[in-house]
Amino acid sequence: MEWREYAEAMARLARDLLEQDSVQATLDAICAAAVEVVEGCESAGILAVRKGKAVTLSATDDVVRECDRLQGELGEGPCFDLARRSGGDRVYRIPDMTVPQPGWARFASQAREAGVCSMTGVLLYTDHEDFGALNLYSSRPGAFGKEIETAGWLLASHAAVALASARTIDQLEHGLQSRHAIGEAMGILRERHKLSEDEAFNVLRRISQEHNVKLRDIAERVRDDRPGPV
Repeated sequence: MEWREYAEAMARLARDLLEQDSVQATLDAICAAAVEVVEGCESAGILAVRKGKAVTLSATDDVVRECDRLQGELGEGPCFDLARRSGGDRVYRIPDMTVPQPGWARFASQAREAGVCSMTGVLLYTDHEDFGALNLYSSRPGAFGKEIETAGWLLASHAAVALASARTIDQLEHGLQSRHAIGEAMGILRERHKLSEDEAFNVLRRISQEHNVKLRDIAERVRDDRPGPV
């Protein structure tokens, strides 16, 4: 994509992001835009590490989730390298993951098994041992050239603003977990009682209001089949 086209795409993205109704929707839109506008990018995600725990804030597919899991589980990888540097470059680019990566051999080996042959990314923020990063992936070597770093910076700027609008990473993680629990509970109610999606959600909301219990807690009771006001 020519830089003029890329600039136009970034302008459209900025307008689209203003229309999103949540931080999560904004982060998802940024990752989707990365795949759409960055040449060679097949997958994209936003990884956060909070108190040593890796949290996938947004991912376009399972390749991203697996790479995030690996970096968190192994405590090594390009995102960790960036975060541990006291200063300097906040962008990484790995042209060819098929060649040995001595700094984090375990991660590189398992990432290749997941189908990743080149990566690039931008560190969004650091806070003591915590950090966040935007990562782009490709299944072929040499997908990302030097000029991609500028494209990554532009996308990362949008992501950084979106993250800044949330008070804490814990808040985002809690929201992700709540949404997942509520979705599972709705599925159980729909199957068990032959309800529509709206009807299932209204059941959960009504019980939450009547018993003054958080919607997430009601959903978890349904999901785990625990006794309670359900």
